[in-house]
Amino acid sequence: MKKHFRIFRWMACAFLIVGLLFTTVALGNLIAQNRALISAYSEESLTSGAENKGKAGVILLGAEAQKFFDAVKPVEAYYPIYPQEGEEIGSLAFPALDEVMPIIQGTAVLNLEKGIGHYLQSVLPGEADNCVLAGHRDTVFRRLGELKTGDLVIIKTSAGTFTYEVTGIRIVAQNDLTVIIPADHAVLTMSTCYPFFAPGYYPDRYIVSADLRIDP
Repeated sequence: MKKHFRIFRWMACAFLIVGLLFTTVALGNLIAQNRALISAYSEESLTSGAENKGKAGVILLGAEAQKFFDAVKPVEAYYPIYPQEGEEIGSLAFPALDEVMPIIQGTAVLNLEKGIGHYLQSVLPGEADNCVLAGHRDTVFRRLGELKTGDLVIIKTSAGTFTYEVTGIRIVAQNDLTVIIPADHAVLTMSTCYPFFAPGYYPDRYIVSADLRIDP
Protein backbone atom coordinates (compact mmCIF):
# COMPACT_ATOMS: atom_id res chain seq x y z
CA MET A 1 0.00 0.00 0.00
CA LYS A 2 2.75 2.42 1.01
CA LYS A 3 4.74 1.37 -2.08
CA HIS A 4 1.80 2.18 -4.37
CA PHE A 5 1.35 5.54 -2.64
CA ARG A 6 5.02 6.42 -3.20
CA ILE A 7 4.76 5.49 -6.88
CA PHE A 8 1.61 7.63 -7.27
CA ARG A 9 3.32 10.55 -5.51
CA TRP A 10 6.36 10.35 -7.79
CA MET A 11 4.14 10.17 -10.89
CA ALA A 12 2.24 13.28 -9.73
CA CYS A 13 5.51 15.15 -9.20
CA ALA A 14 6.72 14.10 -12.65
CA PHE A 15 3.51 15.33 -14.30
CA LEU A 16 3.80 18.61 -12.38
CA ILE A 17 7.40 19.13 -13.52
CA VAL A 18 6.53 18.35 -17.15
CA GLY A 19 3.59 20.78 -16.96
CA LEU A 20 5.81 23.54 -15.58
CA LEU A 21 8.33 22.95 -18.37
CA PHE A 22 5.63 23.23 -21.07
CA THR A 23 4.25 26.38 -19.42
CA THR A 24 7.71 27.98 -19.27
CA VAL A 25 8.35 27.23 -22.95
CA ALA A 26 4.93 28.61 -23.95
CA LEU A 27 5.48 31.81 -21.96
CA GLY A 28 8.91 32.24 -23.51
CA ASN A 29 7.45 31.94 -27.02
CA LEU A 30 4.66 34.40 -26.17
CA ILE A 31 7.12 36.98 -24.80
CA ALA A 32 9.30 36.62 -27.89
CA GLN A 33 6.29 37.13 -30.17
CA ASN A 34 5.19 40.22 -28.23
CA ARG A 35 8.68 41.70 -28.42
CA ALA A 36 8.74 41.14 -32.16
CA LEU A 37 5.31 42.73 -32.55
CA ILE A 38 6.32 45.77 -30.47
CA SER A 39 9.51 46.16 -32.48
CA ALA A 40 7.64 45.95 -35.78
CA TYR A 41 4.98 48.36 -34.46
CA SER A 42 7.61 50.92 -33.48
CA GLU A 43 9.66 50.69 -36.66
CA GLU A 44 6.83 50.48 -39.20
CA SER A 45 4.45 52.97 -37.58
CA LEU A 46 6.28 55.93 -39.10
CA THR A 47 6.75 54.51 -42.61
CA SER A 48 5.03 56.26 -45.48
CA GLY A 49 1.83 55.19 -47.19
CA ALA A 50 3.75 54.29 -50.35
CA GLU A 51 5.98 51.90 -48.42
CA ASN A 52 2.96 50.31 -46.77
CA LYS A 53 0.87 50.02 -49.91
CA GLY A 54 -0.90 46.68 -50.02
CA LYS A 55 -0.21 45.92 -46.33
CA ALA A 56 -3.50 46.70 -44.63
CA GLY A 57 -2.35 45.45 -41.26
CA VAL A 58 0.76 47.59 -41.29
CA ILE A 59 -1.21 50.66 -42.41
CA LEU A 60 -3.60 50.20 -39.50
CA LEU A 61 -0.75 49.83 -37.04
CA GLY A 62 0.94 52.90 -38.44
CA ALA A 63 -2.19 55.04 -38.22
CA GLU A 64 -2.90 53.96 -34.67
CA ALA A 65 0.71 54.58 -33.67
CA GLN A 66 0.65 58.06 -35.19
CA LYS A 67 -2.49 58.90 -33.20
CA PHE A 68 -0.68 57.85 -30.05
CA PHE A 69 2.43 59.84 -30.89
CA ASP A 70 0.35 62.92 -31.74
CA ALA A 71 -1.51 62.61 -28.45
CA VAL A 72 1.66 62.69 -26.38
CA LYS A 73 3.34 65.49 -28.33
CA PRO A 74 3.74 68.67 -26.29
CA VAL A 75 1.07 71.18 -27.34
CA GLU A 76 1.95 74.83 -27.65
CA ALA A 77 0.33 76.65 -24.74
CA TYR A 78 -1.57 79.61 -26.17
CA TYR A 79 -2.91 80.35 -22.69
CA PRO A 80 -0.31 79.60 -19.98
CA ILE A 81 -2.72 81.03 -17.40
CA TYR A 82 -6.26 79.69 -17.80
CA PRO A 83 -8.82 82.50 -17.42
CA GLN A 84 -11.16 82.54 -14.44
CA GLU A 85 -14.92 82.32 -14.89
CA GLY A 86 -16.44 85.77 -15.29
CA GLU A 87 -13.19 87.24 -16.63
CA GLU A 88 -13.12 89.05 -19.98
CA ILE A 89 -10.84 86.97 -22.19
CA GLY A 90 -10.97 89.01 -25.38
CA SER A 91 -13.18 90.46 -28.07
CA LEU A 92 -15.05 89.17 -31.11
CA ALA A 93 -15.61 91.22 -34.25
CA PHE A 94 -17.87 90.76 -37.27
CA PRO A 95 -16.22 92.97 -39.94
CA ALA A 96 -19.18 92.47 -42.31
CA LEU A 97 -21.54 93.85 -39.64
CA ASP A 98 -19.13 96.42 -38.16
CA GLU A 99 -19.60 95.02 -34.66
CA VAL A 100 -17.16 94.28 -31.82
CA MET A 101 -18.22 92.54 -28.59
CA PRO A 102 -16.46 91.28 -25.43
CA ILE A 103 -15.98 87.56 -24.74
CA ILE A 104 -16.53 86.45 -21.13
CA GLN A 105 -15.30 83.20 -19.62
CA GLY A 106 -18.38 81.07 -18.84
CA THR A 107 -22.00 80.99 -19.95
CA ALA A 108 -23.73 81.65 -16.62
CA VAL A 109 -26.54 84.24 -16.57
CA LEU A 110 -24.32 87.03 -15.20
CA ASN A 111 -21.64 86.33 -17.81
CA LEU A 112 -24.08 86.47 -20.72
CA GLU A 113 -25.30 89.83 -19.45
CA LYS A 114 -21.77 91.20 -19.91
CA GLY A 115 -21.05 89.82 -23.37
CA ILE A 116 -20.54 86.65 -25.37
CA GLY A 117 -20.02 83.63 -23.13
CA HIS A 118 -17.32 81.04 -23.68
CA TYR A 119 -18.54 77.50 -22.94
CA LEU A 120 -16.16 76.27 -20.21
CA GLN A 121 -15.98 72.67 -21.47
CA SER A 122 -14.66 73.79 -24.86
CA VAL A 123 -11.19 74.97 -25.88
CA LEU A 124 -10.24 78.63 -25.84
CA PRO A 125 -10.16 80.68 -29.07
CA GLY A 126 -7.36 79.67 -31.43
CA GLU A 127 -6.79 76.25 -29.93
CA ALA A 128 -7.12 73.11 -32.04
CA ASP A 129 -10.63 71.84 -31.33
CA ASN A 130 -14.17 73.18 -31.03
CA CYS A 131 -14.40 76.57 -29.31
CA VAL A 132 -18.05 77.17 -28.39
CA LEU A 133 -19.48 80.64 -27.77
CA ALA A 134 -23.04 81.59 -26.75
CA GLY A 135 -24.87 84.89 -26.65
CA HIS A 136 -28.35 86.37 -26.30
CA ARG A 137 -30.32 86.88 -29.51
CA ASP A 138 -31.47 90.33 -28.36
CA THR A 139 -28.02 91.67 -27.36
CA VAL A 140 -24.59 90.54 -28.58
CA PHE A 141 -25.87 88.04 -31.15
CA ARG A 142 -28.90 89.99 -32.34
CA ARG A 143 -27.36 90.22 -35.85
CA LEU A 144 -25.86 86.73 -35.98
CA GLY A 145 -28.47 85.80 -38.58
CA GLU A 146 -27.03 88.37 -40.98
CA LEU A 147 -23.74 86.53 -41.33
CA LYS A 148 -23.15 84.61 -44.55
CA THR A 149 -20.83 81.80 -45.55
CA GLY A 150 -17.42 83.28 -46.23
CA ASP A 151 -17.76 86.16 -43.76
CA LEU A 152 -14.89 86.61 -41.31
CA VAL A 153 -14.96 86.42 -37.51
CA ILE A 154 -11.96 88.01 -35.79
CA ILE A 155 -11.18 87.16 -32.17
CA LYS A 156 -8.52 88.97 -30.16
CA THR A 157 -7.24 87.50 -26.90
CA SER A 158 -4.06 87.52 -24.85
CA ALA A 159 -2.79 84.78 -27.18
CA GLY A 160 -3.10 86.96 -30.30
CA THR A 161 -5.54 87.58 -33.13
CA PHE A 162 -7.41 84.65 -34.67
CA THR A 163 -9.33 84.99 -37.93
CA TYR A 164 -12.11 82.50 -38.65
CA GLU A 165 -14.21 82.11 -41.80
CA VAL A 166 -17.90 81.19 -41.61
CA THR A 167 -18.35 77.74 -43.15
CA GLY A 168 -21.85 76.71 -42.08
CA ILE A 169 -25.17 77.91 -40.68
CA ARG A 170 -27.91 75.68 -39.26
CA ILE A 171 -30.84 75.57 -36.85
CA VAL A 172 -30.96 72.80 -34.25
CA ALA A 173 -32.87 71.82 -31.11
CA GLN A 174 -31.51 73.10 -27.80
CA ASN A 175 -30.41 69.60 -26.75
CA ASP A 176 -28.54 68.86 -29.98
CA LEU A 177 -25.12 67.72 -28.72
CA THR A 178 -23.51 67.98 -32.17
CA VAL A 179 -22.96 71.64 -31.35
CA ILE A 180 -20.29 70.81 -28.76
CA ILE A 181 -18.65 67.71 -30.24
CA PRO A 182 -14.83 67.79 -30.55
CA ALA A 183 -13.18 68.68 -33.87
CA ASP A 184 -9.88 67.61 -35.42
CA HIS A 185 -8.92 71.21 -36.18
CA ALA A 186 -9.55 74.71 -34.81
CA VAL A 187 -13.21 75.61 -35.28
CA LEU A 188 -15.54 78.19 -33.78
CA THR A 189 -19.17 77.44 -32.96
CA MET A 190 -21.50 80.35 -32.11
CA SER A 191 -24.96 79.68 -30.69
CA THR A 192 -28.01 81.78 -29.85
CA CYS A 193 -31.74 81.26 -29.38
CA TYR A 194 -33.96 81.16 -32.48
CA PRO A 195 -36.04 82.74 -33.94
CA PHE A 196 -34.45 86.14 -33.36
CA PHE A 197 -37.43 88.45 -33.02
CA ALA A 198 -40.18 86.22 -31.64
CA PRO A 199 -41.23 87.04 -28.06
CA GLY A 200 -40.84 84.49 -25.27
CA TYR A 201 -38.65 81.43 -24.99
CA TYR A 202 -37.95 79.13 -27.94
CA PRO A 203 -36.13 75.77 -27.73
CA ASP A 204 -34.32 76.10 -31.06
CA ARG A 205 -30.76 77.34 -31.54
CA TYR A 206 -29.19 79.25 -34.43
CA ILE A 207 -25.69 77.89 -35.02
CA VAL A 208 -22.90 79.52 -37.01
CA SER A 209 -19.75 77.47 -37.58
CA ALA A 210 -16.38 78.88 -38.68
CA ASP A 211 -12.92 77.44 -39.39
CA LEU A 212 -9.67 79.05 -38.30
CA ARG A 213 -7.87 80.59 -41.27
CA ILE A 214 -5.21 82.83 -39.71
CA ASP A 215 -3.55 82.54 -36.32
CA PRO A 216 -0.55 84.28 -34.74
